[in-house]
Amino acid sequence: MINIIGGPKGTGKTKMIIDSANASVATASGNVVFVTDTNRYMYELNRNVKVINVKDYKIAGEEALCGFIRGIIAGNRDIENIYIDGCARIAGKDLSEMAAFFYMLDKVSEDCNMKITLTCSSELSELPPFVAKYL
Repeated sequence: MINIIGGPKGTGKTKMIIDSANASVATASGNVVFVTDTNRYMYELNRNVKVINVKDYKIAGEEALCGFIRGIIAGNRDIENIYIDGCARIAGKDLSEMAAFFYMLDKVSEDCNMKITLTCSSELSELPPFVAKYL
């Protein structure tokens, strides 16, 4: 299952995704992973949330991000929740050009029975249809 936390820049999406990740630790029987491109929020996350900064792995582009997410899952099949803060920013693409990424996430979340939550910086009414369906 994919969940989207959307809204324009400055509306508190990162705070919401951090709160969601922290809350999921209490109920998750598996691992919780938080993927971001900064270390700024790592101290706001519960210590049981695995924080991964993609800049440490030189991730650039949508295909690299797709492969990275699949690699995280392949390395640990006990992941129950993945949180991705700023997927378009990390991929370096406009959200409207990321249909393949969302298709991959949808298949992975289904196949592995995991919840994936993402932030998307866009007015909710302007989200592409392939993203809006997850609201």
